[in-house]
Amino acid sequence: MSTVLEVKGLTKRFLREDTATIALRDFNLTIEEGSFVTILGRSGCGKSTMLNLLSGLTKPTAGTVEYKGVPHTGPTVDIGYLTQSDTLMPWRDVLRNIEMPMELQGIASEERKRRAMELIGKVGLSGFEHSYPAELSGGMRRRASLARMLAGGAGTVLMDEPFGALDAQLRSELQEELLQLWQAERFTVVFITHDIEEALVLADRVVVLGPLGRILRDEQVNIERPRTLDDTRVHPEFIRLHKELATALKEGATT
Repeated sequence: MSTVLEVKGLTKRFLREDTATIALRDFNLTIEEGSFVTILGRSGCGKSTMLNLLSGLTKPTAGTVEYKGVPHTGPTVDIGYLTQSDTLMPWRDVLRNIEMPMELQGIASEERKRRAMELIGKVGLSGFEHSYPAELSGGMRRRASLARMLAGGAGTVLMDEPFGALDAQLRSELQEELLQLWQAERFTVVFITHDIEEALVLADRVVVLGPLGRILRDEQVNIERPRTLDDTRVHPEFIRLHKELATALKEGATT
């Protein structure tokens, strides 16, 4: 597989008045095309800062991000970003929210609608295309947000704990749906989480971060695909890696 994202020596320092806070220091990472990589770490380790830098929304203090061998210095339609917060436009219904990235790209109305309706079906929102965000449950808004992100045609998708605020049952349902979408389309995913189980059931590879983005472990998840959540949770490799990643997180908290 070819390299999609190459991160070298990435550092981010925030200045507030006369005080400097380092959120990420000398971070290095390579993401391969078509892979599903989860970034696992405790709160405050720099996960979200790193994702903002990969998206191009913020600039590094030092270091570089390359996308397909080219310096990546700002947002691009090639990289989609699903944040923790709900960013659906409340005055647009589901259909028009999902059409929005295509509108910005100048895609014709008929084609926008066709593609949006296809995505609505894929994320399980058929029948709700004319509902507004205020009329949807939290899980349905997450589905709509995912469809809108995919509507832009991005080959690489960044996801910042997208299911973290949902209850356990709904989170499992959306994890399953995301796996099915990814297995069908094989876009590249970088997925932030603080949940070991979520990291393992989704990913080909789990990168564990410690303070300031220090990489504690970088593990391949050798569990066959396609996967179901129930089967994955009892797989011997899942059980082995769960113990190792839990140990790494504990050790990282004390160093």
